[in-house]
Amino acid sequence: MRRLAVFTMLAFLLAAPAALLAQTEKRVEVGAFADYYRFDRTNVINFVGIGGRAGFYVSPHTSVEGELAYDFERNRTDFFNNGASTTFTRTRTRPLHGLFGPKFDFGTGKANLFATGKVGFINFASSSQTVGQAFGNVDNGATRFAVYPGVGVEGFWGPIGLRAEVGDEIYFLGGARNNLRVTFGPHFRF
Repeated sequence: MRRLAVFTMLAFLLAAPAALLAQTEKRVEVGAFADYYRFDRTNVINFVGIGGRAGFYVSPHTSVEGELAYDFERNRTDFFNNGASTTFTRTRTRPLHGLFGPKFDFGTGKANLFATGKVGFINFASSSQTVGQAFGNVDNGATRFAVYPGVGVEGFWGPIGLRAEVGDEIYFLGGARNNLRVTFGPHFRF
């Protein structure tokens, strides 16, 4: 009797993922994006970087996705009486973002609105670190817990699409720190 229960449980655990994937035509999405991150400490620091994400559908309108982004430079915008000027400069801080959570689609077919809620980390790597060193030094004390609520829109033409997303990446350091984050880039659906 015990063996039958164990084999039944094992068969259920092996069959459940296939049953979930069979419910939807969408299974996997991957994409790259350009990242804009408005740092909250001052109103003049904007970081620009790149990232990537992958998501797996667990139902027709729900996926679980993870993403990583690395910001290379900062943009400083100054306003004057005769107009505005903007410049890209190197900084001592290069944020590394890692987030994971669900995405909920509110549409069908070629165009979707969606909402997402993710948790993860943000690491404030120093400029002397390479991208590889930033990934290796996530536990160096400059890493903060992050929460990210966001909304967006995506459009697909067959398996190829574009995705835009905006949200508030909140990290915690002596209280909550709100930061505007915008991403845009190509997306692929399998």
